[in-house]
Amino acid sequence: MQKILIKNIKGLVQHGENLPKIRKGAEMKELPILEDAFLALEDGIIVAYGKMSDWQGVTDWRDLEVIDAEGKFVLPAFCDSHTHTVFAKSREEEFVDRINGLSYEEIALKGGGILNSARKLAEMSEDELFANAFERIERLKSYGTGALEIKSGYGLSVDAELKMLRVIKRLKQECSIEIKATFLGAHAFPPEFKENHRGYIDLIINEMIPKIKEENLADYIDVFCERNYFSVEEMEEILQAGIAIGLKPKVHVNQFTSIGGVRKAVELNALSVDHLEELTDDDIDALKNSSTMPTILPSCSHFLSIPFGDARKLMDNDLPLALASDFNPGSTPSGNLSFVWSLACVKMKMTPEEALNALTINASFAMDLSDTHGTISLGKKTPIIITKKIPNLAYIPYSFGDQLVERILF
Repeated sequence: MQKILIKNIKGLVQHGENLPKIRKGAEMKELPILEDAFLALEDGIIVAYGKMSDWQGVTDWRDLEVIDAEGKFVLPAFCDSHTHTVFAKSREEEFVDRINGLSYEEIALKGGGILNSARKLAEMSEDELFANAFERIERLKSYGTGALEIKSGYGLSVDAELKMLRVIKRLKQECSIEIKATFLGAHAFPPEFKENHRGYIDLIINEMIPKIKEENLADYIDVFCERNYFSVEEMEEILQAGIAIGLKPKVHVNQFTSIGGVRKAVELNALSVDHLEELTDDDIDALKNSSTMPTILPSCSHFLSIPFGDARKLMDNDLPLALASDFNPGSTPSGNLSFVWSLACVKMKMTPEEALNALTINASFAMDLSDTHGTISLGKKTPIIITKKIPNLAYIPYSFGDQLVERILF
C-alpha cells in the first residue's frame, strides 16, 4: 500500500464532506480553504485531512512518504470536460491565415479546419495516434489536469471515427488519468457528403453508432450544432440514435450563432452544452431548472478572437457553469487549465473562486465524475495538485503563463 502524508499545507482547497455536486449563481463564490492543514492518502484514496494541530493519531503513519507543503496550496486536480486530444498534426498554417485576415469559417470553407485534420488523421495508424496522444496527456497532467474528456470527430468516415475511438479506449486503459470518450462523428460534413447531408447522417446512425455499441467505444455523443454545420433537427436525430444505445449527449452549441441548439439539447437531457460564446435570453430560460451544465471554453475565444462566453449572465441567473480547454489543433492548441483560469478572470470577470469551482466541482459534474473528482472528501480518489510556494490562490490566475503546479498525485 502506498501511503502519503502531505503536511504543513498553507491552504487545503475545496475540502469537506457532503458538498454539493454543483455550485451555481452566488454559490460559485464559495470556496472552502483550510489553513495550516494536512492531507493523508492511501493508494490515492483520501483517508484523513484537517488542521496540523490535529494530525497525530488519526491513522497509522508508518511506512509512508511525507511531503512538506509549507507555503504551498493543495487542491483537487482540474477536470477538463471538453477536449480533442487525439489528432494527427498541428495546424499552425491556419494560425497564419487568421493573422492575415481569414476567419475560422472562411478557412473551413476553403478546405481547412476540421476537414484538414480529418485528411491528416486518415493517413496515420492507430499506434501513431496513440503515441502522440499519450505524450500530450502526460503534458496535460503536468499542468494539473486530473480527468479528461476526449472526442472523436477528426475521422468523418466509419473507419477513421472508429480508429479514433479505439485509440481513446486504449488511452483509457493505459493512462493514469480518468478519461471519458465522446463520439463526435457529426463534427462536419465530409467533402463527399457536402451536398448530401442525409447520406452522411445515415452513415452515422446506421453504420458508426452500431459499431460503437458493439465495441463499447464511447460514453457520450456530441454534435456540432452551428450554421454551416449541423442544424437543430439534424442534431436531434443523431443524438436520439446515440441515446438509444446508452450514450449521453454533450454538445457543441452557440459558438458563432444561437440557432436553438441549447433548448433542444436541454430537452434531450444533455449532460452539458459547450462553447456558448453566443448566449440569448431564450438559451438562459432553457437552462433554468435543467440538469445540463453550461460549459465555456475561453481559450478558444482567445485564440480565434471571437467573443468570450458571458459567465456573469449565467451566474446572475442563478445558473452554474464549467470551464474547459477545448484542446485541439485548430482553435485551441493549448490544454493548460491554469491559463483557462486566468482568461476566465481577466476576460470573463469571474473571481478566482468562481473560476476554480468551474474547473473542479462543476467540471467533474460535466463528466459524470462528481463521486470521485472535484473535491477533497473522505473516500474519494481525487487526483491532487500540490502548487509551488505562492502567496495566495489568486496568484495562479494572476501570474498567467507561469507553471505553478509542482506535482500532481494520482
